[in-house]
Amino acid sequence: MKTTFILATGLALALAGCNQNTAIGNDREAQLDPPAEASPIEPASSALQNISTALVKPETMSDADVLAIGGKEGRCVFRLTEVGYPTFVYEPGSQGFIKLNGKLIPVSAAGTDRYTSGDLLVTTRLLDDEGNAGLQAQELIVVPPGAGDELGYRGYSICDQ
Repeated sequence: MKTTFILATGLALALAGCNQNTAIGNDREAQLDPPAEASPIEPASSALQNISTALVKPETMSDADVLAIGGKEGRCVFRLTEVGYPTFVYEPGSQGFIKLNGKLIPVSAAGTDRYTSGDLLVTTRLLDDEGNAGLQAQELIVVPPGAGDELGYRGYSICDQ
């Protein structure tokens, strides 16, 4: 009985720190690994060159990535979860950045809620819903160059106006 209590206490203490890692994906020891460097900024034509469209999925941006694109001030931020890192940072009707294939890809407005870089198309659509933390629900649709299908993601957005 005493051994079971000691094992249970040890397990509880070991798991207590599991939510303290701030590294993206929580797959590293944030306090030991050096801070992430910003991903390269490239147009879609080179960032997605020779990559299967089935492998192209939006990725989360690190703090270094956000700084490299000029920050979030005056922009909208799309996240896959309300507390997650940004996936798409944009100025409505102007420009934005999305991270695909480990690269930050600048996109330009091509109509209402539509952004392009070469043959890459990114669209957004606000949904009539909000998350538990009060963020606006939004849909992000990504159509990589040469793709037969679009990829849709539901998440949340907040705009710094």
